[in-house]
Amino acid sequence: MPTFCRHNRFIERCPICSKTLPGNEPASGAGARRVRDGAGAGSGSGRKAAAGTARRPHGGGLRVRRDGGREADDGYRSELVPGLRASADAERLAVEVAFASARLAGLATDPPGAYGQAFEAAAGGDLERASWLCFLLAYLTPAEGPEPFAAVEAALAAVPAPGAEAGALEALLEDAPLGPRSSYRRGEAERTLDAYAQWVGRSGGEGGQQAAFTGDEGWDPRRRFARIFERLTLHGMTRAGRYELLVTLGRLGLYELAADGLHLASPRTAGGEDEATLAAKRVFGIGDPLLLDRRAATLAAEASAPIEALDLALFNWGAQERATMGFRPEVEPDAAPVAAVLGL
Repeated sequence: MPTFCRHNRFIERCPICSKTLPGNEPASGAGARRVRDGAGAGSGSGRKAAAGTARRPHGGGLRVRRDGGREADDGYRSELVPGLRASADAERLAVEVAFASARLAGLATDPPGAYGQAFEAAAGGDLERASWLCFLLAYLTPAEGPEPFAAVEAALAAVPAPGAEAGALEALLEDAPLGPRSSYRRGEAERTLDAYAQWVGRSGGEGGQQAAFTGDEGWDPRRRFARIFERLTLHGMTRAGRYELLVTLGRLGLYELAADGLHLASPRTAGGEDEATLAAKRVFGIGDPLLLDRRAATLAAEASAPIEALDLALFNWGAQERATMGFRPEVEPDAAPVAAVLGL
């Protein structure tokens, strides 16, 4: 009579209990590993792996890349960055946090290129032009070549104010060098600039950009940052662009704005996750945006770094190639204090 096992199957057909029958004892040692590997080839994942191997071309074009470019586990552990398992990854994060912090300090004390032009325009009483230039800087972002602000300055000349005719901008940007964090997508520039002009009209009314970025006079700088970031949802403007715009306006002293967190993107939000969010998940070892913000705030506080510095630092850490955002220091910022906090 057939015998049923505890998994409600014929014992001879059960992949687990059939091993207990006489003559079906599993092999040991290296032979057991070969048996398991061979059995795995019949599973769904094994078939996918086999198919991928069969389709993979031979030759020198094959490149193997680790997830996120992370180094091998060398035993490194830190409660501040629970997702990291290699000291080299932690060291690189410390370097990028130091760089991003120095860049923010530079914006406040000696802004380079077009950032300096925005500061001077505001100092001369033309806050509208200064705000518009900051928007173009956040939307296009400085390039990494020898003339990082060329495209931004050309765009300002072509479209000198919100609401100006932006039809010629697309042709101008077609081959223009833009930064790695640019929100620009081919064919979308005119629509994005129109969306910004409409947002200014709704939020600022006759007060223009100044009223739009001031909001309620009673807001403190952190609340103002959070409320305007929430409102500043434009077609073609990524989370990184919106965040960078408010950080720039605040650091240049154009408005009383101070980041209250990273406002990392959820897959359910418009545009989905961005590179900084994905890097934060790997660094902090968790996926929930609220918990990511908390862990980022803890790291920033322990490292005595501005919370907004982690936005660029995480992006650069995940990208494996630094986006300088127009900041080119003669001397690399000292990462030792951040490294010490990370236990390096």
